[in-house]
Amino acid sequence: MEKKSSTSSARERILLTAHALFYREGIRATGIDRIIREAGVTKVTFYRHFPSKNDLIRDYLEYRHEHWMNWFRNALQRYGTSSAKPLDTVVEALGEWFQDEAYRGCAFINAVAEFDGALSDVAEISRRHKKEMTDVLGSLLAGSASEGKEAMVAMAIDGAIIRAQMENSPEAALQTLTELFAAI
Repeated sequence: MEKKSSTSSARERILLTAHALFYREGIRATGIDRIIREAGVTKVTFYRHFPSKNDLIRDYLEYRHEHWMNWFRNALQRYGTSSAKPLDTVVEALGEWFQDEAYRGCAFINAVAEFDGALSDVAEISRRHKKEMTDVLGSLLAGSASEGKEAMVAMAIDGAIIRAQMENSPEAALQTLTELFAAI
């Protein structure tokens, strides 16, 4: 997670503060006044950049999408996308994420669960995020025995994300993924 710096713009400080709080504590549970206070901006400055909380939520999800996808692609490369077993790289990458002390599941799954259709942009951005993740998996699996199974892998990943979050421990989720991926 990126740190706020004193030289960052007010908009960036607001967005990074919202990112940290929304992901850690939930979107609905985090009030605008707290974001304003922790970002060190005035209400006028906040509303100049984000006319409503919904605008901030959309920008948070877009930011989270870019941030997470960049991490995911880089993690897959670090763990060896040229491996004979490309799904092993997925398990390694997820293991890294699940072990992070800031891990609180998938921001997109969490947001969809929180809003349950109340803010249609949340579902739209979340679907786009999941599609892009599935596309990355498709590229990873191209030419392997698992080619064409990226949707199945993506769904298994989502299940592992939820299980690791619920159990507050990644071991069982990663073991189940390893066993499932060995069968694909």
